[in-house]
Amino acid sequence: MSTARESLHRLDPAYPRPAVLDALADPVNAHLLEYLEEDPFGAHVFPGNVPGHPPEAFLADLDAQLADTAPIHLWSYIPTCAYRCRFCQYPVVLVKGAPEVVDTKAAQWVDWNIQEARLWLDAVPNLRRAPVGEFNVFGGTPSMLPAHAIRRLLDFYRENFGFTAETTIRFEGDPSTFTPEKLELLRELGCTKISSGVQSFDDTVLRECGREHSSAMCVDFVRNARALGFEWASIDLMYGLLDQTVDSVRRDLDVVLEHGVDAVVCTKLHLMSYADTRTGVTGEKPAAWQFPDYRRKLGETGHHWPSLGEQYQMRELLTEGLTAAGYTEHPTMYFARSGLPPEKWKAIMVDQDRQEAEVAIGLGGSSSCRASEAITDTNRDRYARAVREGRIPLGSATRFTPEAQAARAVKMALTTLQPLREDLYRARFGRSLFAEPWASAFDRLAGRDLVRVDRVGGLVELTGNGRTLVEALINAEL
Repeated sequence: MSTARESLHRLDPAYPRPAVLDALADPVNAHLLEYLEEDPFGAHVFPGNVPGHPPEAFLADLDAQLADTAPIHLWSYIPTCAYRCRFCQYPVVLVKGAPEVVDTKAAQWVDWNIQEARLWLDAVPNLRRAPVGEFNVFGGTPSMLPAHAIRRLLDFYRENFGFTAETTIRFEGDPSTFTPEKLELLRELGCTKISSGVQSFDDTVLRECGREHSSAMCVDFVRNARALGFEWASIDLMYGLLDQTVDSVRRDLDVVLEHGVDAVVCTKLHLMSYADTRTGVTGEKPAAWQFPDYRRKLGETGHHWPSLGEQYQMRELLTEGLTAAGYTEHPTMYFARSGLPPEKWKAIMVDQDRQEAEVAIGLGGSSSCRASEAITDTNRDRYARAVREGRIPLGSATRFTPEAQAARAVKMALTTLQPLREDLYRARFGRSLFAEPWASAFDRLAGRDLVRVDRVGGLVELTGNGRTLVEALINAEL
């Protein structure tokens, strides 16, 4: 912990001291600092508390909920990538070689994804009728798929799932593969949202990450998406990366504001195994940067790992800069430009009054309903064998007890940064938000100026420090 405190106070003198530092340095919050030092990921996904739930039982739980449901979130995970980034923990499949070889290998994963989707439709009858709020094709790098495979994938889902006039179709990819021709195809196929893993507009930082695109390609993506009329073109930015400085992050912010990017997702570099934290798409093996000896070697050869203090300077710079420019943060570290709504797929899953099901089809996907959740196998060989044999390749499932369902609802809602509402909690769970176990927990947090409790108005609201530390609060304290 002394190492963490020392790292917390190493700052870039050219930038303000982050407001949250006093709270993190206070011994009463030592458990929060310990959580942050470990760098886990878990702000939006909460595993069940009863392991060993049969996958077949999860499918039955899901089917029961989908019999009468608001719009759900549907994922199609395509794991193909041309290379592996040094921070990547996702179960990606590297596809290289001549163009025809790449196209054939990539299209194979579309075949398996469609085969798996058919198995879900057979096993969960109500899934075919459930209205889809947002359909998200992500990866991996699905934008590297050949045109015929993209067309086949989107046509299949549109024809076999509950797409409506209100369904949003979102497609993710890499700036180097989002060519104007690929973007035109996606617009033709009904995609209204497009998202790209930019990570940084600093070419030095991109190179150290192992990214094979340039900052110029990132700017071209934003310009081309706007020129083609996509209603939502978002980018991912990361902070805490090797050789990244606070000044580099400030330049990233400048580019975002200069080009009026529709939405920005800001993610801290996480170094704990996704497999240990059971995140949205679970990991199969560690990323290169997860090995402490490798990180130490990089640090000893002239490279710089941002300290915790510098990382919070980066976070504060992004949050304050985007907010001042009219962006709205909802959920945590997801920013939408003025006039745009919050991330639709996140709202479906985490808003206090809209915690609906999600179904993730593809290698390592995470699916959930109110009663339980399940993760698809991350091993590509086992996954492909199960699909060929006609089995949904679920690797494991866990169940939520009634108490865990209530806790999950509170934690998920807190990540939206909106006030928790007593009336919504009471309507769903039949008891007060201000009864135990929450009464003492909220009082404890209020005593440390992390939440404000308004029992008369029926609200619990995060303070400024609480908003910054919400991921640690929901995982290390509540």
